[in-house]
Amino acid sequence: LDFDVAIKGETLSVTTPDHRLDIGEGVIGKADLMEEIARIYGYEKIPETRMADALPPQRGNPELQKEERVRDVLANLGLQEVITYRMTTPELEARRLPPETRKNDHPYMELQNPISQERTVMRQSLLASMLEIVERNIKLRERLAFFEIGPVYRASESGPLPDEISRLVLALRGPRELAQWDSEGAGDFDFADLKGMVEEMLEALQIEGVSYARGEHPAFHPGKCARVLQGETQLGVIGELHPLVQGQYDLGDVPVMVGTFNMEALMAAIPERFDSAAVPNFPPVIEDVAFIVAEDLPAGDMQAMIEQTGGRLLVDVQLFDIYRGEQIGIDKKSLAYTLTYQHPERTLTDEEVAKIRTKIVKRLEREMGAKLRDE
Repeated sequence: LDFDVAIKGETLSVTTPDHRLDIGEGVIGKADLMEEIARIYGYEKIPETRMADALPPQRGNPELQKEERVRDVLANLGLQEVITYRMTTPELEARRLPPETRKNDHPYMELQNPISQERTVMRQSLLASMLEIVERNIKLRERLAFFEIGPVYRASESGPLPDEISRLVLALRGPRELAQWDSEGAGDFDFADLKGMVEEMLEALQIEGVSYARGEHPAFHPGKCARVLQGETQLGVIGELHPLVQGQYDLGDVPVMVGTFNMEALMAAIPERFDSAAVPNFPPVIEDVAFIVAEDLPAGDMQAMIEQTGGRLLVDVQLFDIYRGEQIGIDKKSLAYTLTYQHPERTLTDEEVAKIRTKIVKRLEREMGAKLRDE
C-alpha cells in the first residue's frame, strides 16, 4: 500500500502517501486504515462474530408522523400539496383582510438582507400565501384543490428568534368535478364540499367529539363561516372567502372555499391509539325524518340533541336536506336527517325503533320547538 509504518510496542504509527487523500485523520483515519487492511488481507478470511451489544432503543418522531399522516389523508381526498415562500411583505399579506379590518398589532420579523423587494419579512399568515398560489394557478386550470402545512412567524418576547406556529390551510375553487364529453359537470365547490372534506379528514385521523358552530373571521364571508371544535378547543375555521377579500385578488367571480387550522391543536387531538369495532353481523334499520324549526336554529345543535336522545342504538345521524318555502311558513326551515339504528347482538324490532323515534320527537318538540314534518 506504500504506507510508512513505525512500530512502538503495541502501537502502529502509519503515514499515508500523498496521493491517498481519501484516508482521513483521527478516529475516521483509523477506520479507513482498518478497511484498507481488511481489503488486502481478504474479507472472507475474517471470522464472523455476533454483535455482543444490545440494540439501541428505537424512538420515532410522533409529531412528524402525525403531520405526515395529515398529508396522506388530504392527498387521498384529492387535494394537492403546495409549498409557498415563507417570506413576503406586509402589503401583500394585508390583502387577506378587508380594508376596514387591516390592523396588525404584531410586528414583523424583518430580514436584514432580503432576496427581493417582495421578500422582506417573515410571513404571519399561511392563508395569504395560499391565496397567492390560487391567484397564480387560476390562469392555468379552473379546478383547484390545494392544501399546505407550514409555519408562520411571530416576534417572541423570550428572545431574538421568532415563535414558529404551524398552520394548515385548505383552498377549493372551481368545479367539484371536471366536465366530461358525456356530462356537464356537477357544479362548483361550495361550503358543504369543504365541510365534507374536513369531516372525512377528522374521521380518518380518528378525532372524536368534533362539533361545528357559527364563527366569525375577517377573511371569511359573514354567515358562511364555521368554527371546528373538539370540546372547548378550536381546531380551525372554515368557510367562504369574503367578497371584499376575493376582490383584492384576481380570483374571478367563482366563490373560493378556504379553511385554516392550528396544527398544534390538530395533532394534539389525534389519539396515539384508538379502538376498532368488528363489522356488525346484524342489519341496521334506516329511516328519514324531517323537522320544521326556527330559521335561526343551528342544524348542529339539532343533530347533537338527536344523537344524545337516541342513545347507543342510534349509531349514525346525517343531515341530508334543508328546505325553505311557503309551505312551512315564514322564518322556518325544514331539516331532514337520516337515522341509522343498530344493535350489536341482534336485529332490532319495529317497536324498539318506534320507541326511540318517539322519544327523539318529543324531546325536540319540548326543548327546541321542532315540529315533525309528515308530508
